[in-house]
Amino acid sequence: MSFSAFLAFPGQGSQHLSMLSKGGIEKIALSSEYSNAIECCSDLISHDAYKLIEEGPEDLINQTSITQPLLVLCSYLHYHQLLNSINVTPTYLAGHSLGEYSALVAANSISINEALALVRKRGQLMEQAPKGRMSAIMGLGQDTIADICETASNGTHSNVQCANLNSPNQTVISGHEDAVDRAQDLCIKQGAKRSVKLNVSIASHSMLMLEAANAFKESLKATEFSLPDMQIIHNVSAEPSSSLDDIRSLLNSQLYSPVRWVETCNLISTLDLPIIECGPGKVLSGLFKANKLENYFSVSDVDFYEKINSYG
Repeated sequence: MSFSAFLAFPGQGSQHLSMLSKGGIEKIALSSEYSNAIECCSDLISHDAYKLIEEGPEDLINQTSITQPLLVLCSYLHYHQLLNSINVTPTYLAGHSLGEYSALVAANSISINEALALVRKRGQLMEQAPKGRMSAIMGLGQDTIADICETASNGTHSNVQCANLNSPNQTVISGHEDAVDRAQDLCIKQGAKRSVKLNVSIASHSMLMLEAANAFKESLKATEFSLPDMQIIHNVSAEPSSSLDDIRSLLNSQLYSPVRWVETCNLISTLDLPIIECGPGKVLSGLFKANKLENYFSVSDVDFYEKINSYG
């Protein structure tokens, strides 16, 4: 029995040690059909990708310029295992931040090797950006948080902004360390239930990424894209695009713009499709729950194929 589905690909933060064996994709990773992608990734990061994913060291897996190609590689393998295992037709796709590149690969807009090279460069440029901070704010509305970020940035040489609009009750802010600290304190005073500093020194989706974005334009321009053969909901616009120039522009501006995940989930809710989180971890499943969506599944669940076959 065939069925259609919405596929969502995770971003940075979903990586973990042994993503292949723990994710059930060790066998497909060892098959000759996908060896070229493994070798390409290994060459780009100057490490044996398979061995690094399975054995670590974990601090190397968590290094942004290495994390990004490893995650895209693992999501690619999950995607092909999914297609090889069940009769599913993906009709809509989305990726959270970095995951948008995995969605473009799945939609045949870009080859896996080109995507790996792009995100390797993306990660390197992000590492070279000015250091900053990110913090998750829980239990306060997005509009209130945006106003607080503006207040915390006014009259200073530092900036903070909303970076990940993850759910109505969770927004991640990003920017200069002192501005993030000020905004975090103001959010608590305004009634936020909790704030958590993320263990990162890269201020993703903030103005600290402008220089990285300007440098990244050349890499995007030099990469061959095709129009996706499925609808991709982009992070920056929270809607599909039908132009190659728009796709390049959206990927570039994604570096310093918010991930509009709440709006993406609102769109998903209108489609009446099962949702499959296609990649390592279950971060997106948590966000689907927080956005009150139903019928979502994660390929990382040990009983995923049993569950999805029962659904289909």
